[in-house]
Amino acid sequence: MASLREIRRKIKSVKSTEQITKAMKMVAAARMRRSQSQILASRPFAVRMEALVKDLAALEVRADIEAGRDVRVHPFFDQRGEGHEALIIVTADKGLCGAFNSNLIRAAIDWLKPRSAQKTYLALVGRKGRDFAQRVRGFDFEVLIELAGIFPKVNFTHAEILGKAVIDAYEGQGLSRVTAIYNELKSVAVQKLVTTQLLPIPTPVAADEKTLADYGFEPERQELLCALLPRYVKAQLYRILLESQASELAARMNAMDSASKNAKELREDLNLSLNRQRQAIITKEIAELVGGAEALAA
Repeated sequence: MASLREIRRKIKSVKSTEQITKAMKMVAAARMRRSQSQILASRPFAVRMEALVKDLAALEVRADIEAGRDVRVHPFFDQRGEGHEALIIVTADKGLCGAFNSNLIRAAIDWLKPRSAQKTYLALVGRKGRDFAQRVRGFDFEVLIELAGIFPKVNFTHAEILGKAVIDAYEGQGLSRVTAIYNELKSVAVQKLVTTQLLPIPTPVAADEKTLADYGFEPERQELLCALLPRYVKAQLYRILLESQASELAARMNAMDSASKNAKELREDLNLSLNRQRQAIITKEIAELVGGAEALAA
């Protein structure tokens, strides 16, 4: 049985851990609110950008059909069939966030397994993803870019750096597909693991004259579309980074809340054990005194 000193030492250690986990929960909650504000602020731009790109692409499809040409809007829309693929893995920079990183890494392994016979390309965001790539074996892959230490202060510059590396590889290496794996924030309690295709963009249908007006453009429509598409891809990546950042903070807040509750329960159990042991010691001492007094009286 542990001595009173050992139990008191454990209580002190658990209490200190409880204070740390409570502080980490409060910090994560404050940062998550800021991250949610960033998502809401960036959403109108992303939505309008997506609508504009779809409209321009639909007009190009209609123009090609009317001219009797093969539909070829832009390389970003080309469905290339089989070929080398790239995967963007968005993990956290730190742990202590429940199953956030392990679920991502498990999904990345599941994505790599069917492609183990061919070379793939990885874009790694977060230290946990970088560490995963350094220790995993049995897959033939090349790392395009590593972005570590960017959370929880993600900005559009990070999306531009990541987007440039991905676009250069897509065009230079002739990749058939670029996929992203990340966590999306559904609510504070729920983070959804998402696997989405970033490139190529689904080919749009021809625009209907009744539903989509053909405006005059300066510069030319094709030139404008070529200028917008890289920014569109980077805007999507920025949204992914913000979603992952908010999801990580929510997961950490939940993990620290559970850790605080467990520490509180453990501290209460230790206090109960301490009181019981003290009571047993006091009872034993009283019994010894009573026995001694009875011996003297006899």
